[in-house]
This record gives sequence, C-alpha cells and structure tokens, in this order.
Amino acid sequence: MATSRRKVKPPKGYDSFFEYDAHTKYLKGCKYHPDKIQYVQIKMYEPDFIYIDNKGFRTYIETKGRFRDAAEARKYKDIRDGLEKNEELVFLFQNPATPFPHAKRRKNGTIMTHGAWAELNDFRYFTLDTIPKAWKVKK
Repeated sequence: MATSRRKVKPPKGYDSFFEYDAHTKYLKGCKYHPDKIQYVQIKMYEPDFIYIDNKGFRTYIETKGRFRDAAEARKYKDIRDGLEKNEELVFLFQNPATPFPHAKRRKNGTIMTHGAWAELNDFRYFTLDTIPKAWKVKK
C-alpha cells in the first residue's frame, strides 16, 4: 500500500511537497528562499483613555485585567513602535502580579507577570492606587 504524502513530511528545508515539486521540477533557475522581506501591517488601535498634558504630550492609557495571549501583548509593542516622540502608551493594570498567559515556570520557580512583562518591554505601568495625580478626577 502506498504511503500518503499527507502523513510524510516534505524534504528538509521545504515547507510543503508543492513547494518542493515546484522548485525541483519547474523553477530550477530560481533561487530558493534567497531573501527575507520586512513588511508592515497597517491596523487601527483605539486606546482606552488619553491624557494630554499642558505641553501637548499624549499619554495613551490601556487598562488591562489580563492579556488573553502573547499575541495580544505583542500587539502593544507594535503600537508603541508606531507612536510619535510626543506620545506614550502606558498600562493601567488591575493587578500587575497577574501571571502572563501561558507563562512557563522559570528555573527559579517564578512565573512572568504582567508587570514584569511591561518592565521587560520598556512600558510604564500603574494601578488605580499609583496613577499620576494629574489623571485623577478633581474633587
């Protein structure tokens, strides 16, 4: 009985049998995986809050109880990288000690938290108890 190609992996270095067949039978004069091309996806982000100081500096405030997954967290790094010099994205965490989603226990027994992730990725973060006075409701 013949083995189905679906159960066998393509030859090393190829992503699929179609790619392998195209390269070895039809595209012999072409270089295979010769370059990497950087690309950008344009998406829109709506911050939860914004604080604009008297000099026009914009602080975008993202409130987070927890990240759903690592891809969501990665999105905020892309957003930050697209900001202007007079803009900043900060987090208002419900609890910065909340474990990061799907975090693996480190050798020392600790787990990555939301606060640790923010620090590792150069984001400032606050809690309701530590927000700057200027952001608070005037009584």
